[in-house]
Amino acid sequence: MAEEVAVPEVAKQVEQLMDPDKMMQLLDSSKEILLQYGLKILAAIAVFIIGKIIASWLRRLVTKVMDKGGADPIIIGFTSSIAYIGMMAFVVVAALGQLGIQTTSFIAILGAAGLAIGLALQGSLANFAAGFLMIIFRPFKVGDVIEAAGVTGKVDVIQIFTTTLKTGDNKTIIIPNAKLGGDNIVNYSTQATRRVDLTVGVSYDADLKQVRSVLQEIISQDERVLSDPEPQVLVGELADNSVNFFVRLWVKSADYWNVFFDTNEAVKLRMDEAGIGIPYPQRDVHIYEHKNA
Repeated sequence: MAEEVAVPEVAKQVEQLMDPDKMMQLLDSSKEILLQYGLKILAAIAVFIIGKIIASWLRRLVTKVMDKGGADPIIIGFTSSIAYIGMMAFVVVAALGQLGIQTTSFIAILGAAGLAIGLALQGSLANFAAGFLMIIFRPFKVGDVIEAAGVTGKVDVIQIFTTTLKTGDNKTIIIPNAKLGGDNIVNYSTQATRRVDLTVGVSYDADLKQVRSVLQEIISQDERVLSDPEPQVLVGELADNSVNFFVRLWVKSADYWNVFFDTNEAVKLRMDEAGIGIPYPQRDVHIYEHKNA
C-alpha cells in the first residue's frame, strides 16, 4: 500500500520539475551562481598563475644576483628557495581572497606557527644568520688560517650552521657560526707579509753595540727577511734580569714560522760563539747566622 502512495508522489515531483516556469527559474539561478562564482574562480586562477610566474622570476633574479656576488652555492640555493616559497605563500593567500575566503585567520595561524618555530630553533637560526653573513661578507675563506672563538687553525669547511677548522697538530674543531660571528676574528692569511717579533735578552755586562752587530748580521744572512720594511733591532726594555732587544723582521706570510724558529736558534748559537750571556731569572739568597747570647 505504501508503494502505491509513493509512486504518485514521485510522479508529481517530476511533473513540477518539468514545468517550464520552474525550469526557467532554475536556469536563471544557475546562471547567476555561475556568473558570480565563475568570475571569482577565474580571478583566483589568474592570480595564482601570474603569481607563480613572478615567484619563478624572483627566484631566478636572486640566484643571478648572488651568483654574480660570488656567494656560496649552498646559500644561493637556500635563499632562492626561501624567496620562492615566501612569494608563493603570498600568492596562495591572495588567490584564496579572490574566492571570498577570509584569510585573516589563516594568516594569524601561519604567523603563530612561524613564531613558535622561531623560538624553538632560536640557536639554529642564530647560527644560520651568522653563517649567511660570513659567506656574504667573507671575513675568511677556505684555506685561511684564523684565530677565533679561542682556537687557531686552518679553515677546512664553511657550512651554513658551523665552520670546521684544522689545527696544526691535525685536530678537527667544529665551531658554531654564531660563536664565530660574535667574537673577534684574526685572519693570518689576508696579508702577503707579516712581522716577526722577537725579544732577545742579554746580560747587563754585555756590550750593547756588539749585541746589535751580531743580531744585524743574523738578519742580513737570512734571505727570507725582507728589506722593505727595514728590519729593526732596538733596545726595548731594561728588565729585572736582562737588557731586552726587540727584533722586528718582515717576511712573507708563508715564511713566518720558519723564520721565527730559525732566528731563535741562530741567536742562541751566535751569542754563545760571541761569548754574550743570555741571562735567566735568578735570586741571590743571603743567609745570616744569629748566635744566642
